[in-house]
Amino acid sequence: MELEVRHLRALCAIADTGSVRAAARQLGVTQPSLTTQLRRIEHALGGQLFVRERSGSEPTALGRSVLSRARPLVAEMAALVAETRAAALRSGSAGRLRVGGTGSTGSRAVAGWLRRLRARHPDLGTTIRIDVSANRLLREVAQNRLDVVFVHEVTGCPLRLPPGVAVRVLLDREPQFVALPESHPAAAHAEVPLCELAGERWMVDPAADGEWDGLLRALTTAGETPRLVCGDYLTAGDLVAAGEVLMPCQPTTVPRAGVVTRPLAGDPLTVRLLLAFRAGERTAEVDAVFEDLRAAYREVAHANATYRDWIALRGTPLAV
Repeated sequence: MELEVRHLRALCAIADTGSVRAAARQLGVTQPSLTTQLRRIEHALGGQLFVRERSGSEPTALGRSVLSRARPLVAEMAALVAETRAAALRSGSAGRLRVGGTGSTGSRAVAGWLRRLRARHPDLGTTIRIDVSANRLLREVAQNRLDVVFVHEVTGCPLRLPPGVAVRVLLDREPQFVALPESHPAAAHAEVPLCELAGERWMVDPAADGEWDGLLRALTTAGETPRLVCGDYLTAGDLVAAGEVLMPCQPTTVPRAGVVTRPLAGDPLTVRLLLAFRAGERTAEVDAVFEDLRAAYREVAHANATYRDWIALRGTPLAV
């Protein structure tokens, strides 16, 4: 087997995270496949690179020697890819702007964002891709299939940021509300403690990165026994109206008929809103795209009465 950059990147990930399991999670692969890959690398190099200790996977003397050579190569390759993609965007991708957003959290602001982008750049062919998975959109940016994406990161469930992708924070802590049927007793309150929703079923889209784990953690911390069911958010909206489930939602959500949204007391569910782009992009262009996104988010935030009340109650202006 000939060593490739991906093999060196795997070795660096194991050393940096301290275990094959954590490295596999960071690289987006399964633990057994990374374990097999490590054995093949060690076979190709002729010696053991890591030993398992109580504290995790520790590099051997040979492993430290290999890592000292591998790290600069991985860094140089990441820089080469980022610079090449930036050059390709400036030349071959001129005349188009490919944007993306996570449908579960960012869709309301994305419409206004697109409107502003097209007004600012009427000669650009601006396209949009909506995907419930933030990690998938980030990979599309890294692979030069999208230029910028608006994504959310559930608190406590960090996204996997590919090499060569940078982010700017639009909002460091956006509260997530709960969508309830308007007939639910908790709908009469300005904000709802999680304990008042004990025994309720919650629908979450498992493809939305971090949302299942984030809600599970919040319910468990509140002392509730989680009752989570899988489903897409379009279906969940209909089931909420029918009184079958509850669902977390962004505070800018405009509820459909038969549904209301309410803040959760203490904000146990929050996300971070991010603009992601390829590192090395021209700063002025990223600044303009970011300002358009900020204006679009501010517009939908202030247009929602429930979110406005939440802001007034906290006495804290929007960070945007």
